[in-house]
Amino acid sequence: MSWVSILPPLIAIVVVFWRKEVILALLLALISSEFLLAIQNDTSVLSGTFIGSIERVISIATSAGNSRILIFSIVIGALLVYIRESGGVAATVNMLMRRGVARSKRQVGFLTMFTGVAVFIESNMSVLTSGIVARGLFDKFKMSRARLAYIIDSTSAPVCILILLNGWGAYVLGLLSNYELEQSAVSILWGSVAFNFYAIIALALVAYTIITDKVHGPMKQAELELQHQQFEMEAVATATKARFMLVPLLTLIASMIGFMYWTGEGVLANGSGSKSVLYATVLACTVAYLLLLQSKRFEHKELMQLGFKGMGELLPLVSIVLLSLTLGASLKELGTGVFVASVVGDYLPVYFIVPVLFLTGAVMSFTTGTSWGTFAILIPIGVPLIQSLGLPPSLVVGAILSGGIFGDHCSPISDTTAVSALASGCDLLTHVKTQLPYALFGGALSLVAFFVASIVML
Repeated sequence: MSWVSILPPLIAIVVVFWRKEVILALLLALISSEFLLAIQNDTSVLSGTFIGSIERVISIATSAGNSRILIFSIVIGALLVYIRESGGVAATVNMLMRRGVARSKRQVGFLTMFTGVAVFIESNMSVLTSGIVARGLFDKFKMSRARLAYIIDSTSAPVCILILLNGWGAYVLGLLSNYELEQSAVSILWGSVAFNFYAIIALALVAYTIITDKVHGPMKQAELELQHQQFEMEAVATATKARFMLVPLLTLIASMIGFMYWTGEGVLANGSGSKSVLYATVLACTVAYLLLLQSKRFEHKELMQLGFKGMGELLPLVSIVLLSLTLGASLKELGTGVFVASVVGDYLPVYFIVPVLFLTGAVMSFTTGTSWGTFAILIPIGVPLIQSLGLPPSLVVGAILSGGIFGDHCSPISDTTAVSALASGCDLLTHVKTQLPYALFGGALSLVAFFVASIVML
């Protein structure tokens, strides 16, 4: 489809920043993508666009993996409202402050980052756990939700792609295992950790923000606005017992690990992230429900009403996740990712290949909203370059993985961005706007690092 295949994601990005309406942007991008597909497939433009858009949504919603993500995104609303209304959030905040774990902004920041690192097994779970733990603490110390969204988003995916003992590692390992190389796929993947410059720099920037308590750009403006306005903490129940928050949260983490082990048939890295996160969330929600019912403070009917209220609060973000997944599938059929990858060209100087793979991965991830889709397209392009030109395998793989994470951090249509906003209680567009300067700075440093590495190693 050539250059026109990039029009749908461009439409989405322009509408997002112009109208500040994400759902409208995703809908228009989806419709335009299906319109181009109708032309490409030589079908009726009117029926192909209208019916195609609806059927695309249906095909995404009926996919088992996608359905799990969507149901998880809804059920988590019930879990969040149970924890909030139980009084467990306020009690946990008070307990952490009494014990000296969270007596300053710096301690709160590191607690949030450490939680994200500890739950390295799945990126959505990392974001979710950190967000639940830190919400009340950030409110207590009058730090913006935009800062919280940045910390958890910029910790989760980088940690998952660096530690690799999870679904991310298994996925990339599976892509690499299709090729015959001098080194084993496992050694190449582990070797790529040292060259995953963007992930390393992103974590360093988060640590810098926490240690110095300094924020820049739109983030600074968000913090200043928070300090100069009448501050209102998120409405939470009066402090009761910390167990109303901690027990469901520990259930969430422990069962996530257990389900990853179970779905992977005894191999943690082979576990299903979508299955495990859904099962763990439903179990944690059930535990929270039973704790509140046992406390005699709520009746069954009240808890059901609370649960549906929490689910309803997240429906706009769930819609964004659904449309993001749908647009990604439509763009894949349209060939957007393949076209973007083709701009790398066949005649680049050898020193430019690795940096351009990084940039291509960033653009693909930014325009499609998926880092995993970027890996799936670029690894089959990068590995043949390793074989034909003798490029360092781990450096090439590191550049592709870095580019995918970088673009995903910048993208307003990424489902990961939506989940981070959901977990932190931050407006989606505010999160995108405040995180972008940090991601761009990290991306620029990474590009320089890949140039230097190419010169040294080639």
